[in-house]
Amino acid sequence: MSPDTLIIVPTFNEAHNIFRLIEKLMELENKVDVLVIDDGSPDETAVFVKKAQNKFQERVALIERPGKMGLGTAYVKGFEYALNKDYEYVCEMDADFSHDPEDADRLINEVKSGAADVAVGSRYKNGISIINWPLSRLILSYCANIYARTITGLPIFDTTAGFKCIRREVLENISIDRIKSNGYAFQIELHFRAWKAGFKLKEVSIVFREREEGVSKMSKAIVREAIWRVWALKFRSIFGTL
Repeated sequence: MSPDTLIIVPTFNEAHNIFRLIEKLMELENKVDVLVIDDGSPDETAVFVKKAQNKFQERVALIERPGKMGLGTAYVKGFEYALNKDYEYVCEMDADFSHDPEDADRLINEVKSGAADVAVGSRYKNGISIINWPLSRLILSYCANIYARTITGLPIFDTTAGFKCIRREVLENISIDRIKSNGYAFQIELHFRAWKAGFKLKEVSIVFREREEGVSKMSKAIVREAIWRVWALKFRSIFGTL
């Protein structure tokens, strides 16, 4: 029986992590397929994905893009792939082990049980569950979430979470082709559109660990986009143009 769940993993220079991550995901209680969307990684991340394809065959798919095109466009591409392939549950996660692969089972189970339409792996549901972040980044992230939640009214603490499981019906009803955000703003917009469409968001507390290999993709441009995008979402919602 083919898996009904797809885990989408965007990558850029994750050669040290991706094969090991895929192995861990193949061991989950919930049988899943994995889609890696690689933005032309100079470290040849795609080569290691292809090795995983040799080992796990049709359970691992790869989309190679010519260069860095942004996290948001990668996930939209992945969502379109998932819908075309008839997956019932679709997950997002990072490739750098900041998200514990075993937590994917918890998120998937929340959605499969009917407890949520979007199960969000939350760093802030029970206090702060982040390991090895510098204080400056922790303050930035925590304040950014307060800011986004205050303006949008989202009923979750971790509005920028990038680890989640989504029911197929959500993606079919939120006009994913209209999502233009990247980075933090993409996650905020996805949560906001799902919530405004009447779907249930539920946070599942996770422990987030700073990446062990490679370099963070955070930038000032990502932060700036999140600052103004929440206002755009708010006003579009008010005027019915979301």
